[in-house]
Amino acid sequence: MAHKSGLHSFLRCCVLLALCTFTASASADILKIVIDGAIHPIADEYIGRALEQAKAQHADAVLIELRTPGGLVDSTRDIISKIITSPVPVIVYVSPSGSRAASAGFFILESADVAAMAPGTNTGASHPVLEYGKMDDVMKKKMENDLAAFMRSFVSKRGRNVELAETAVRESKSWTDEEALKQNLIDVVAKNEQDLFKQLDGRTIKRFDGTETTLHLANKPVDFFPMSLKQRILAWLMDPNITFLILAIGALSLYAEFNHPGAVIPGVVGLIFVLLALFALGLLPTRFAALTLIIAAFVLFALEAKFATHGVLGVGGIVSLTLGGLFLVDGPIPEMRVKLWTALGVSIPLGIITVFLMTIALRARRNKVTTGAQGLIGEIGVARTPLSPEGKVFVHGELWTAHALGSVPIGTSVVVKNVNGLTLEVEPEKSSEKVLT
Repeated sequence: MAHKSGLHSFLRCCVLLALCTFTASASADILKIVIDGAIHPIADEYIGRALEQAKAQHADAVLIELRTPGGLVDSTRDIISKIITSPVPVIVYVSPSGSRAASAGFFILESADVAAMAPGTNTGASHPVLEYGKMDDVMKKKMENDLAAFMRSFVSKRGRNVELAETAVRESKSWTDEEALKQNLIDVVAKNEQDLFKQLDGRTIKRFDGTETTLHLANKPVDFFPMSLKQRILAWLMDPNITFLILAIGALSLYAEFNHPGAVIPGVVGLIFVLLALFALGLLPTRFAALTLIIAAFVLFALEAKFATHGVLGVGGIVSLTLGGLFLVDGPIPEMRVKLWTALGVSIPLGIITVFLMTIALRARRNKVTTGAQGLIGEIGVARTPLSPEGKVFVHGELWTAHALGSVPIGTSVVVKNVNGLTLEVEPEKSSEKVLT
């Protein structure tokens, strides 16, 4: 028994040692993520996942490489909340040279334990912009005061220049990397990651909760934490120009399915694309009233095909679709709105294709069936035998059994009125004359 107990203890120690070794090798000393683009819910989710991973791995620091024109206030608030409550120190680094951390990016930069910029970068310009229309003076003042107070709430805790940081909100001021460093808006200007870690190595920082931590980052391995597949897809969809294009393709596919029932493939593609677009629009600052303009555009395209107004309704549909695209997403920055050239580039070809498809469908429905037995109705034939009331008639190069209501002499021209199986129902053609058989 003692021998077995000793063996079990030895094996347990080996397993624990292996697990500890695996955990140590799997954990990263510095976890890095890159935010390149607008600040929106997907960026918020990505940063949140990275901070949770850093906490689980007991990382020494999280490096957020940031370059952004700005973004949504709600997402910015959520990101800052995650940063200031993170047990792992967060370094926000505006990089590479030529990049910016504007608007929402300045808030995120100032919220970090360490704020750093690369040479040739800039930050600031955080004045609030209303998503829908122009703000009145009262609303503008309320939003300014709210965001200015939000800025003060964490900048003061970081020991940076509160008054100057507040001017980015109230006066839209911006600073270069050197200006921000001299005026105590950031902590470090570093030409690259290695330079950044070297400057921070051994530095003691004060955390948001008042505790102090000494950073040991020089020569530490950096592990890049990528977006998940879901986040990459959603981040791609969060571009309003992509969303509008997907919505337009989906609508066109459904339109084609309605005009050619049973095609199946256009219907499936259209449904998937429309649902993807609606999902993305649910995350973006969307004016769903603009969808009425898009629906109206397709109605005008259908009317153009039906009434042939020489392009008047078609042009109206293109204008309606273009305006619907421009008004569809009303973000606080230009990068979060549909561009004019995108709206025109989608609307004009889509209008032409839709009118063309609708015209073909209407012509097909108006044209008389010319194939099969039904195609014989209305055709002119010649009685090859007397019809009294049945006989033979020659129609379309074929000899058919025919039935007439009355007696029809041989050689009389007859009109096919109906087809009953393999028998034609005919009657003499008005003003018909006998012809040679």
